Amino acid sequence: MNIIGIIPARYKSTRFPGKPLVNINGKSMIQRVYEQALQSTRLGKVVIATDDDRILKHVQEFNGEVVMTAPHHLSGTDRCAEVIRQDKDKRWDVAINIQGDEPYIQPEQIDLLCSCFKKEETSIATLVKKIVSPDELFNHNNVKVVMNKHGHALYFSRFPIPYNRNFPEQEWLKHSTYYKHIGIYGYRTDTLLEIAGLTKTNLEITESLEQLRWIEHGYTIHAAVTTLESVSIDTPEDLAKVNR
Repeated sequence: MNIIGIIPARYKSTRFPGKPLVNINGKSMIQRVYEQALQSTRLGKVVIATDDDRILKHVQEFNGEVVMTAPHHLSGTDRCAEVIRQDKDKRWDVAINIQGDEPYIQPEQIDLLCSCFKKEETSIATLVKKIVSPDELFNHNNVKVVMNKHGHALYFSRFPIPYNRNFPEQEWLKHSTYYKHIGIYGYRTDTLLEIAGLTKTNLEITESLEQLRWIEHGYTIHAAVTTLESVSIDTPEDLAKVNR
């Protein structure tokens, strides 16, 4: 199975413009993500997908592989799909969408996600991690997910799900198992091209979660459980914490 890792990287982030190029202990964030992804034992290639000449030039300077993509993409999924469309040889069976703002992503996370595609029925996969603290559970920035007995995601929400009506909120973790979503995706390349063309749905717009569009259109998302989690840098304040 031929698997490509794609790191979407755009310059014009609303909360943190130029984020891929910020310095983290001597290296740019995008270089750190790229070098971590290269350590995966399952990826046949790692490429950065950008829409900005500054990022393109920087990646070339550290001898990374980079592809220019259109500036109009609204999500990393759409940018990954363009990379696959540009691949004239059509040699990739699976694409892994690696977040460009996690400079210390663990290669083991990527390998676990890749392993989901050993099952022929897996068309989309992602990772989840058990929630262990109330702060995680009730933070709306942490996306929660519920799964069926086969490890398929039933729903994603910013609200704690399931709602445990039998106990007060401070006791929910004692009586139920909750999972948070780890935002790395894998797709079979034919599925990736399909979902990139789907129209937005009400659930996606309501929760502001694109994976709900796929579920609402009838796609199945396999969720593998990991014990690992890396730090995401969304704001300058996050960067300051990491550098400290």
